[in-house]
Parts: sequence; C-alpha cells; structure tokens
Amino acid sequence: MSDDRPFQWEFRPEPVPPETLTVEGGTPLRGTVPVSGAKNAALKLLAAATLTGERCRFTNVPEIDDVRVMADTLRDLGVVVDHPASNVYEVASGDVEWLFVPLEAAAKMRASFILLGPLLARFGRVIISNPGGDRIGRRPVNLHVDAMRALSAEIEYRNGYYFARSPGRLRGSEVRFPFVSVMGTENAMLAATLAEGHTVIRPAAREPEVDDLIAFLQRMGAEVERTYPDTIEVEGRKRLRGADHHVIPDRIEAGTFVVAAAVTGGDVTLRGAPCDHLEAFLDVLRRAGVGVECRGDTIEVHGDALRDGGYRSVNVTTAPYPGFATDLQPPTCVLLTQATGTSRVHEAIFEDRLEFLGELRRMGADVTLEDPHHAAIVGPRPLHGAEVEVGDLRAGASMILAALAADGRTRIHGSHHINRGYENIERKFLDLGARIERVIDPSPGEPNAHGTAEGNAVTTS
Repeated sequence: MSDDRPFQWEFRPEPVPPETLTVEGGTPLRGTVPVSGAKNAALKLLAAATLTGERCRFTNVPEIDDVRVMADTLRDLGVVVDHPASNVYEVASGDVEWLFVPLEAAAKMRASFILLGPLLARFGRVIISNPGGDRIGRRPVNLHVDAMRALSAEIEYRNGYYFARSPGRLRGSEVRFPFVSVMGTENAMLAATLAEGHTVIRPAAREPEVDDLIAFLQRMGAEVERTYPDTIEVEGRKRLRGADHHVIPDRIEAGTFVVAAAVTGGDVTLRGAPCDHLEAFLDVLRRAGVGVECRGDTIEVHGDALRDGGYRSVNVTTAPYPGFATDLQPPTCVLLTQATGTSRVHEAIFEDRLEFLGELRRMGADVTLEDPHHAAIVGPRPLHGAEVEVGDLRAGASMILAALAADGRTRIHGSHHINRGYENIERKFLDLGARIERVIDPSPGEPNAHGTAEGNAVTTS
C-alpha cells in the first residue's frame, strides 16, 4: 500500500434514494419468467478474479445493486472492471496498490468481506472494514479471520477495520469451522489457492454457489476439489490464469417466483431454473399441495389447489444446503398464511429473519412470533392491502408476494432493498400480469414532477 496516500477514516455514505412499491393485489400470475444469474455466486466470482492479473470474463451476471457495489469497490482498488454488455462483466486485476476496502462498501454489502482472502493471498496485505448488509441479526466475521490466521496470516482489529498481512506466502493448513459457514468456506478456499502447500477445509459449505466458485477456480488453474460432501481440499499454486465463466441461475429468485405463482393461484413457467438446487424447498411446497413440476431447466407451477380448496399446513426448519434455504423462509411464510391449519417455522440460521412477520400481520395474517427463531402461522387468512415497511432484501421480496395475494392496494416502503438481489423484479411481475408501480421517494418536503411530495412513479402497470 502506498505510504503517500492519506488514510481516510471518515464515513460519508452515498445516500440510497428510498423507494416505495405500490401493488394492486388479487390477480393470478400467468406466463413465463426467465431466472437471472445467482447473486450469491456472482459476487464471489468477481472477488475471485483478483487472484490473477489476467482478464476474467463472466456472463449471466445479474444486473443488481450488489453487483454494482462490488464492481465499484474493485475499481476503487485499482482493478479494471468493464461492463461491455448487459449481464457481462470483465475483470483484470493488475498491480493493485490501494489495498483498502472502506466502510462505505461494507455498509452497503456484507459480501465485500469476501475480498479478504483473495487480496491477502495475492498481495500479502489488505485493510478491510467490518461488514454491513441486511439487518437480519448478528453475522460475525470471526470465522473468516480465524481461517486466515490458520493459514498463517497476521490480523489486527483497530477502529472498525481489520489490518491483515502475510509475511511471505500464506501456508496451507487445516481450516476447521465450528459450524458451516458459506462465505467462511469461500474466503478460506480463495486464500488457499495461492497458499504454499495443502489446505483442508471442513466442515465445508455445500451450497451450489460454492461449487460454482470451485468450477471457476479450476478453470483458472487452481487445484481445488470437494473430496467429501463436507470437505474441500486445495493444493496451493504460485499463480493462476484468467478464465471465462457462466454464472449459475439464482435458486432464491426461482423459489420466490414459485411462491408468487402459488400464493396468487396462478400458473407460471420458470425458464433457466435450477431444479436440482431446490429439492428441499420444492418438497415442502409439494407437501403443502402446490403443483410443481421440474423438467430439465424448467419449473412449472400451478396454483389450482388455492382455487380448489386451499393448501395444507406444513412445518419448516431452515438449514445449510442441502436443507431448506434460509433465504426462502420469508416467501414460504407468505404461502403458509393461505394454508389450512397451523404451520410452524423454525429459523435456525439467523435470529432476526422472522421479524418481518409483524408487517405480514398488518395485512391480516395470523402469525405469532414465539421467540427470535420460532413462529406459528395459522391459516388460511385473507390478506388485505396495507402500508408496510421492509428493512432487508428477502423480506422486501416476500412482501411483494403478500401484496400480490392481498385484496386491495399495498404500499411497500423501503423497497429499494429489493434492488440488491433481484434483477428487473417489477418488469418480471408486470410480464406475468401483476399490477405494480415503483416510486422513488423524495426528501421530506421535496416536490416531485407533479408538484407534490408523494414521490415519482418510474414504472407503471
């Protein structure tokens, strides 16, 4: 890191304009929707490109805010990031001198911490802020730090930043986590690719996005493989080469649209869908009575049961892959409001992910939050339009589903969070027949184009 460049501690975040989605409910969704590339794969792939100075090219990258934040963060480091076409990114990491990932990036996106492993492994030092991201409970990064230390890194924590350095190459070792951590696994794996010697990571996360990252690293010339379901082994190399990669489809987006079709009693076909990545989720929906058929990369959803007597209550427990994904718990809760009987939800991953149920209650749902990890949902209950507020990505998308199923108009405040992880979500819903409108909220008292202070509609049905 250059000594003549001043280190800036002051945090001046770029304001994100708040948005409101207005949804008119009561219309069954019908049609075909394409599934975009996976957010949780694309972000890690962009970070992995810093392991080499050669150009890497990615296709099927989702056009979402989190990807834009990651691209801007890399550019601030001195990495060349080109965006030559929609859903295409090219990354070339030459001699990066400014190895500092600031609070601005971390406050917008927790995934910025994935840069710790590759930057430390390739350049031998990095300063990185404690991460931000969704407000869904404590998501400590001590597992990442401990993994780097296991690989011989020296790391100090001061004033909200981690100062990491490696005297020479990192050294391969056994990295043992106390529990499964997806990004912890990925950070350790990225660092180990350029470490000296052999690294064993266990228990290693089994998510499809982790295997997609492994496939890209192998194209770069890395010696990394999953030797057992919960074990990844890496033989470090001195250097890696550039490579091309097509991002896998987003299983969370696919699951969201599956529930959207079911909860509105519609009929929707998902193209480019990862059927084999959704087995636990689709099993729960089938037990609830949702008609779901998988054929190759196509999922067909039929909401006949909602029209012909309703869905059945089911119990849901989130778990690391191949279990039921925590990111699909919020949309599933919306579906369970229309199921006959009492459904119980155990959120085993995050302690605050059930808090959005309070907003669902505003719409008429019969939900009881028993503790931060357990909830009971009694149905079926008719939902009605209301004013609701969301504070994170998955809750925001789930409230769209509730609004689509509700009678009347719903205004979803804070819907800009949804832009972090869903590409063209309003356009996709509009193409399925939804009535949805996005409004960028002005500052208090600031008039819009109509001379009022209610906001500016930018998408109309």
